[in-house]
Amino acid sequence: MAIEVLEKKGNMIKFLVTNSETAFMNSMRRLILDEVPTMAIDDVEFKRNDSILYDEMVAHRLGLVPMTTDLKGYNLPAKCTCKGEGCAKCQLEMSLKTEATGFVTAGKIKTKDPKVAPVYEDIPITKLTDGQMLEFIALAKLGKGKEHAKWSPGIAFFTQKPNVTIKKAGECVEGVKKCPRDVFEIKDSKVKVVNEMACILCNACVEACGEDAITVEGAKDEFIFTLESFGQLKPKEILKQATVELDEKLEEFKGLVDQLAQ
Repeated sequence: MAIEVLEKKGNMIKFLVTNSETAFMNSMRRLILDEVPTMAIDDVEFKRNDSILYDEMVAHRLGLVPMTTDLKGYNLPAKCTCKGEGCAKCQLEMSLKTEATGFVTAGKIKTKDPKVAPVYEDIPITKLTDGQMLEFIALAKLGKGKEHAKWSPGIAFFTQKPNVTIKKAGECVEGVKKCPRDVFEIKDSKVKVVNEMACILCNACVEACGEDAITVEGAKDEFIFTLESFGQLKPKEILKQATVELDEKLEEFKGLVDQLAQ
């Protein structure tokens, strides 16, 4: 297996994986979405809420605010020494108290650990008018996307690497103009593939030109994987943690198999 980075921008990374299989790529996708832990607000105690939104709605919005995550500083509640009862090793207290008129944003949330804070400070939580107040204490915990989407670290998907072959350049000049991703270049009445990686295997060009003129196929052992983080963790951290989760599951499965053999 080999990996080649195709694009890296902000919280997004796109890379080419060769000598792999669909099953493995899908396993990595699901590990990223469901198993990589992140911090999120899970419990809120309201002292006062005069806004137009009910407590439950404000709490729901708070839970969906992405929080920067320190995987080395906190344990999953199920794996903590407190056995999930709650301690400084598995949860973090946050608070907010404001009477300011206008939108209450995530940036006003105060946290006792600077390593865990809202990723985007401008996310609106609710809105206050003159004389209104919002005050609460919240607990943030590590969790996994399989429990709730608020703990999912980002978006991950993959596709087969496209292989585009022009057989009869003169017969597909008009047809390739229907390509939605500018894969082709037309020069001097000739068609040339200039951006093969951008192909989404829609086959619009094949339908217009015919299979005798052009073919579009997906490679069986080459895949383009795209990962966009919500900001809790960097894309590289997400990928590394996904491999850690995979190793743990394989060890667990091996243990179960050993029990069967006894």
